[in-house]
Amino acid sequence: MITTSSPTAQALDGAAIDGGLYTDVTDFARHTHWLNGTAAAYSAYGTGIFALILLVAWWRARGQGSTAMAAVLGVPFAVVLAYVVNSGIKMVFQEPRPCRALPHDFLIEACPARDDYAFPSNHTTVAFAFAVALLLVGRWLGSVALLAAVVMGASRVYVGAHYPHDVAVGALVGSVVALATVLAARRFAPPLVDRLRAGALRPLLTA
Repeated sequence: MITTSSPTAQALDGAAIDGGLYTDVTDFARHTHWLNGTAAAYSAYGTGIFALILLVAWWRARGQGSTAMAAVLGVPFAVVLAYVVNSGIKMVFQEPRPCRALPHDFLIEACPARDDYAFPSNHTTVAFAFAVALLLVGRWLGSVALLAAVVMGASRVYVGAHYPHDVAVGALVGSVVALATVLAARRFAPPLVDRLRAGALRPLLTA
């Protein structure tokens, strides 16, 4: 018999939403031990891949117009803003981690502190913010980043850190914030890039 924790009155009951699907995924993880180490490492450190892709995008944008560079410079702002928005949503819903509500399910990643809430997934939000922002910079680099973001989201359920809906909403938050931020950067920031390219930052912004 599975016991559940007692969430606070305002908390979102994630187990009632898709706890069964979460259990199906963690049961799959239980029977694929050969994949556990790789999934855990990527889930924890995979965001470094997005930083590398951003560096490639910045290097290429040095030889392009100010609009392209403005979009690249907007990427980190989009990621930080998406993280802040997502963290605010977490504090509103205060969904307990699935390891609290479903303590007998298989876990790869250690259960975090009680005040480290699940909904939405920060890792997924950041990954999709990077991916959508990079899609607006360049189709090829953005496609690679999008694939990496999908794998990141899947890994967060696989390691037992999040319910599927945590990942889905995190992807939505990251995508929407990144889309708005980078489009705004492309629209309003090129004149600023022109000024910066004429100043001390010229070596960083121009090939």
